[in-house]
Amino acid sequence: MAQRFDKTKYSGRRRRRGFEAAATLLGDRVQKVAEGRGFAVARLLTHWPEIAGEQLARTTRPVRISYSRGGFGATLTLLTTGPAAPMVEMQLPQLREKVNACYGYNAIQRITLTQTAASGFSEGQAQFAPAPRPEPRPDPQDQKRAAEVAAQFDDDQLAQAMARLALNLSSRRKPKG
Repeated sequence: MAQRFDKTKYSGRRRRRGFEAAATLLGDRVQKVAEGRGFAVARLLTHWPEIAGEQLARTTRPVRISYSRGGFGATLTLLTTGPAAPMVEMQLPQLREKVNACYGYNAIQRITLTQTAASGFSEGQAQFAPAPRPEPRPDPQDQKRAAEVAAQFDDDQLAQAMARLALNLSSRRKPKG
């Protein structure tokens, strides 16, 4: 006797072929965790660098949104390190406008800062990224030698590639420090 396919067992789930994006697999879980913290819009957590800007995103993390009784609007709590707090404090009005633009209405009335070390308490283990180091300028003599190497080739792309190779090789040969 052949078994019948029970449609009710698989209702709501549709089988897909191939790979699925991680965002679709984890979307429900992220939304539940975000709602537990008061974040009605999970986009505020997942796209924080785009909303706050790269400079602020390096030094801040959204922690929670709390709603007061009978009050209008919510309070967004940001995690930051002590030394960065005064600089972040000056940018709070602009940041509030950006966050409210994410929500589409004036949802956030206040932003408060929580200062903590980058590691320590279980809730405060945010790793803040330092500013990227500037690339060192090549030595003028090395640049001159690289230009001499590049002058030996007629093709512009090949000449540029060989000049970069010559600069890279000369920087590796020099003792550091």
